[in-house]
Amino acid sequence: MSLQSGLDAFQAGRYQEAVQLLEQFCRNCADQNSSDYLSAQMWLMKAYQGAGEPEKAAIMCQKLMMSQNPEVRSWAEKASQTLPQNLQSQSSAIQKAGRAATAGVKLAMGGVGGSLVLASGVTMTLLFGMVLALGLSLVFILGSDDPLQGLAIAIGITLVFNILAFFLSPFLMDLTQNWLYQTRWVELAEVESYSPETARVIRQVCQQKNLKVPRLGIINDQNPTAFTYGSLPNSARLVVSQGLFTYLDDDEVATVYAHELGHIVHWDFAVMTIASTLVQICYLIYSTARRLGRGGGDSKIKDAMQTAALMAYIFYLVGTYLVLYLSRTREYFADHFAAETTGNPNGLSRALVKIAYGILEEGSRSQEPSRLIEGTRALGIYDPKAAASTGTAYRIASDTQKIGRVFLWDIFNPWGWWMELNSTHPLTGKRVRALSTYAEQLGLPTEFDMGRVIGEGKTLSKSKLYGNFFLDVVLYGAETIGLLAGLVIATILWTSNSPWAFAAPFIGVGVGIIIKALVMFPDYKQAPETDVLTLMSDPYASPLRGQPAKLEGVLIGRGDAGYQFGSDLKIQDRSGMLYLHYASRFGPIGNFLFGMKRVQSLLGQDVGAVGWFRRGVAPWMDLIQLQSENGTIVNSYHRFWSFILGGGLIVVGIALSVFFSS
Repeated sequence: MSLQSGLDAFQAGRYQEAVQLLEQFCRNCADQNSSDYLSAQMWLMKAYQGAGEPEKAAIMCQKLMMSQNPEVRSWAEKASQTLPQNLQSQSSAIQKAGRAATAGVKLAMGGVGGSLVLASGVTMTLLFGMVLALGLSLVFILGSDDPLQGLAIAIGITLVFNILAFFLSPFLMDLTQNWLYQTRWVELAEVESYSPETARVIRQVCQQKNLKVPRLGIINDQNPTAFTYGSLPNSARLVVSQGLFTYLDDDEVATVYAHELGHIVHWDFAVMTIASTLVQICYLIYSTARRLGRGGGDSKIKDAMQTAALMAYIFYLVGTYLVLYLSRTREYFADHFAAETTGNPNGLSRALVKIAYGILEEGSRSQEPSRLIEGTRALGIYDPKAAASTGTAYRIASDTQKIGRVFLWDIFNPWGWWMELNSTHPLTGKRVRALSTYAEQLGLPTEFDMGRVIGEGKTLSKSKLYGNFFLDVVLYGAETIGLLAGLVIATILWTSNSPWAFAAPFIGVGVGIIIKALVMFPDYKQAPETDVLTLMSDPYASPLRGQPAKLEGVLIGRGDAGYQFGSDLKIQDRSGMLYLHYASRFGPIGNFLFGMKRVQSLLGQDVGAVGWFRRGVAPWMDLIQLQSENGTIVNSYHRFWSFILGGGLIVVGIALSVFFSS
């Protein structure tokens, strides 16, 4: 679709058509720095106004005011004056909290994030030990006659793996970066042209720490992110996307670079490189041993291989959680380093929130999730899965407390701690809270009014938070509890020769499944109309206990990363974006057919959606029904198979009791 067709529709007064054409042009435009793309964005803002959508116009104006093009910024500042008075503050930058007059002041972490040295040491020691143990087991399985020789071979194998991983992984990453993302390696002068303060920070840190300037890369992608990798500090790579300069101000970009430099100074980027490789070695040994254990040959060797596979898989799981813990810990320490180096902890708080906003905005303009964001999730400064809640708050908030309220769940809900165990990054609310303590040490006001947010969090009902959490944990295992209860009852009935002894386990599991389904998928007939931000601001939200809700918005794309037949969707309303999970009554085959045949025709349409909202690291809604503007109705069946399976097991149990009683 051409830009001119959108302009023609606008000039003819067909504003809604112009919006659709210009949005489609922006989604399909390959070069988001081109004059055509910027022109389309400017006309799109006007089209939103003409179509009676001032909120979207304000959001677009805000993005244009952060453009690297000074003419576009100037145009957007003037255009913001044409917005309704109550939306003009929304299109301007949120009032910034201050920064320290001098940088380099030592800041106490106060136990935030634990100990990076301890986390690194424990992780590396355990991982090295696990790979060594697996190497030993494989050598002995292969029948070494000399145990000392076997030990030497195992140690040698482990050392070779580690040395190769340490020195070769950065070069392999370079090849991957160039192939997947076309990383462009640049000089410090080019970075300075985008962000003068960043160049000063890089020079300062490298001089103070006696380091070479890292190899600097820029990826031409508007999704804001930054990451570091390498083996030695003097050969590290520091890569950012173009979107970082689009969405962040100069001082905020500098804090992001300082954060990444913190990884280099702490050497944790090198530790992560090795640790991740060791975990993959465990998985490689597991898959190889499992395959050999299933093959033909000596039964003794097969049994030994199966044992080795089990050990390797256990080590792989343990290693994965060790690496995740190390990854979260190093983020806290890099944040602390950035706050000390720049004297601007509030700047990094804003940067994290704006990165979330940028990921959300770019995601709304693309029907497929970003390959860059998904592919660099573990390395990046921010977990994109957590972007929905934080980015949603920022995109509409003229009041910073609205942003802060979405952090209540991160900080105070026990599900936040539980979900964080599987995350590469600390939850955003916890990071901003830590940065706020550094701001307080510097005598600065805190960003996003975190003091008030923490005060509100302390008034939350602890009995409700923890009572719901423990009940949810029990309900997660409802099937197992039902089975155990059924076995106990069966044992009691067996002593009296009751035919119900055979039925009890089946009925127990069936009842457990149905009870769990009733909690996860409660009655939705009275589901209230709400918006995405309101749902995300609920500190009591649960990933299990579904909250019935009705949303109205636009389907802007698929939710499955890189999968063109994905059945999950993204809905955007006036306040933010949310993932919709679809479930066919015909299972995975039905999901595939829906994604292949029907999803594309729904994208871009205004819809009403009813579903069960859930909150995890990434919030989502399990879809019940979707109705489009042209009358198309899509039904989703999340609880269908739960009731079928639960009811079926109960029927089987009753049938068994009847059979054995006859």
